Amino acid sequence: MGNKLFLQRRSVIKAMAGTAGLSLAGATPSVASSLQNWVSSDDRATIIDVDLCNGCGACVSACRDRNLAEIPVPTQPIPRPYPAWVRGNDWSTRRDEVSRLTPYNWLFIQSCSITVNGVERRIYLPRRCLHCLNPQCVTLCSTGSLRQSNEGAVYSHRSTCLGDGPCDRACPWGIPQRQAGVGPYLNLAPRYVGNGQMFKCDYCSSLLKAGESPACVTACPQGAMRIGPREEMATLAKEMAEQRGGDIFGLKENGGTNTIYVSSVLFRDIEANMLRQGKVGFGMPSLRPAGASMDKENSLLKAVLLAPVAGAALAGLRLWRERKMRRKP
Repeated sequence: MGNKLFLQRRSVIKAMAGTAGLSLAGATPSVASSLQNWVSSDDRATIIDVDLCNGCGACVSACRDRNLAEIPVPTQPIPRPYPAWVRGNDWSTRRDEVSRLTPYNWLFIQSCSITVNGVERRIYLPRRCLHCLNPQCVTLCSTGSLRQSNEGAVYSHRSTCLGDGPCDRACPWGIPQRQAGVGPYLNLAPRYVGNGQMFKCDYCSSLLKAGESPACVTACPQGAMRIGPREEMATLAKEMAEQRGGDIFGLKENGGTNTIYVSSVLFRDIEANMLRQGKVGFGMPSLRPAGASMDKENSLLKAVLLAPVAGAALAGLRLWRERKMRRKP
């Protein structure tokens, strides 16, 4: 139901924008693909049960086993970007780093200690791309490299990614990570065009397309991850949270995501403890709430819908004033 509502809003906006002379004919390929994907979306969502996760890292290992070998080694020496203040990101000598997200590590275990009812407890959260229902990173990708599959996986076509970075700026949690010295920018203008490529979890999109589960879900020995149609998973997450008097993260954040965390501990308390313990920062996403990615489009739709009403009201007011002036002696 939610997907249909998003599609209806996008369709109305597109039609009205065209009528108002704001044609989307010049939209980037990423916008076009984003609009198209809403037509046949059958999102698969993952529930991550925080109460069951013990931080064993099996999901991290499974992700690395599947993806690490495919991430290219950068050209040496890596071209220095211009101007000098542009960041150069090279993780090629730290490929074994698993304590945060990097271009070579797409999933890590974020943890903190928290006291619950007088008892200290360790919280573990497998963190990766949340795969938003309506991802800004896809819409804003300047080359159309980022796509969203019918199953809800947000993935990248590396043959066109220039690493220019709208995706990491658009992501509320700073998930995408840049590796310099790789990708097609090297054959264009390596000091001026982009600065490498962006990497992140692709939700094992090829496995999802084949009807299989992502590697991390399959590998979890605790059964802390389960996957299914999003509407079913959303209903299940609500039931789990209600039974525990707990909390949900991902159901509404950024307009809703295909990664839904459930915990008996409130996520605002987990976030506060992670901040105090230095567990949030670059490559270590927060759990802060994020406004719906449709907010701007909703505002545009509201403005477009109200414009004729406002115009008619102003015209009526003008006519009333003119008639009033004519009646004066």
